[in-house]
Amino acid sequence: MRLVLIAFLVTTLAACTTAPKQASKSPEPAVVAVSGRPALALGSYNLESLGYQTDEFFVSGVASSYTLVGEPTADGRWQAKPADTASYTTRIVVVRPSDPRKFNGTVVVEWLNVTGGVDAAGDWNALHRELIRSGFAYAAVSVQKVGIEGGKGVMGAEGAFLKKADPQRYGTLNHPGDAFSFDMFSQAGRLFQGTAAGKLLGNLVPKRVIAVGESQSAMFLTTYMNAIDPIAKTYDGFLIHSRFGIVPFVDGAFPTTRSAGPPKIVQFRPDLRVPVIAVITETDLVDRPIPGYHAARRPDDKRLRVWEIAGTAHADNYTFAVGPIDSGSAPLQTLAAAYAPTVALRTSKLDKPMNFGPQHHYVVEAALAQLDRWIRVNQAPPNAVPMELSGGSPAELVPDANGLAKGGVRTPWVDVPTAHLSGIGNSGTPVAFLLGVGEPFDAPTLDRLYPGGKQDYMRRFEASLASAIRAGFILPADRREITDLAEIAYGGSH
Repeated sequence: MRLVLIAFLVTTLAACTTAPKQASKSPEPAVVAVSGRPALALGSYNLESLGYQTDEFFVSGVASSYTLVGEPTADGRWQAKPADTASYTTRIVVVRPSDPRKFNGTVVVEWLNVTGGVDAAGDWNALHRELIRSGFAYAAVSVQKVGIEGGKGVMGAEGAFLKKADPQRYGTLNHPGDAFSFDMFSQAGRLFQGTAAGKLLGNLVPKRVIAVGESQSAMFLTTYMNAIDPIAKTYDGFLIHSRFGIVPFVDGAFPTTRSAGPPKIVQFRPDLRVPVIAVITETDLVDRPIPGYHAARRPDDKRLRVWEIAGTAHADNYTFAVGPIDSGSAPLQTLAAAYAPTVALRTSKLDKPMNFGPQHHYVVEAALAQLDRWIRVNQAPPNAVPMELSGGSPAELVPDANGLAKGGVRTPWVDVPTAHLSGIGNSGTPVAFLLGVGEPFDAPTLDRLYPGGKQDYMRRFEASLASAIRAGFILPADRREITDLAEIAYGGSH
């Protein structure tokens, strides 16, 4: 209670200060440690047993909003300048190696996702296996107002926002609105480069800070890179995970929620300051119903890699069932059972099983590892060919002989398939369009594809996996688990 009172006093003092319009780099905010368990889903496994500790901090300061100089352009080359200021108090959850010798020097800072009306650590869920085994530190930042103060997310849901989840713990938090989120995120990143780093990380010494965000957060980070990063210069690299074609303006509003002309679709700016990897699923690529990333495509360059992953959905079995139990030591049979096809989505039912292919999870792990190496030793990641699209309107994925998408990042689950995996085509709930489909092949199809049975299948699968690892799209550390899961899955399907 005393720590919460201190945070409240810091916030009150900040609110009593009238600040002029400020420069691009605000003063370092105040940081207060908060004891107890944070309200943030980080999985059902025990992080302490994995050599990691979790701490929560309240961060109070004064943030700037921004305006654009000129009109927003489709090429993303936006010029922003600071506008109004407002006080704020938010929270950061830090997950770090307990043993300093295991820290690899990189802090991954996630812009928490509020699409469901609650702070959600989508990229922790997708990346935690690689974060833990490679010794990253991780920080989750409550950047958007919905996650703290409440209100409906973009999908129309109001979730257990922080002040609702634990009013006593989070009652002193204060978010002035999403127009201030961009500077709040800059200030959060700079905490790991300034005097507060020791308070946040103990005796760990950070060398690099990477920004990550998934879905809506990826779209906000795109605007951040295009407009704010050129003046904030805070992060050493960005992992943009599952963005669509549209992005918010610097006031935090999307084109569909305000009166605005073009551009509806915005590219990554052509003169990126630091390395960027974007991971795009089939769902993100096409227009269903959100305008897809395909219209924002531009060629890779010296600071951009875009990996479009064939056979993937925006969210899948790993998102809901596997990730929360995937400690790195969970029994393989347990993981395989969680990957099994299902139409159940919490209290709802889908018309078709959601995408259950594991490739999305494994490839995004590789993207983080490649990005970190790119920053550390200036070794650029591999380029990936785009997925093939029809020339019609709307653009459609071009299927191969097995009904899976052509092109993109290739993995065994699409080149040696046992199921139709796609990022489109589901229904039954308002979010079904995000979940894709996973439809196992019947026995005659498997017999036709693999006349030598399981042995034939595994020989081809392992060859495809070796190719994906050599190409850099899957990590060698995942080889054994992937092979073992494939053995189990094929035995269960045939």
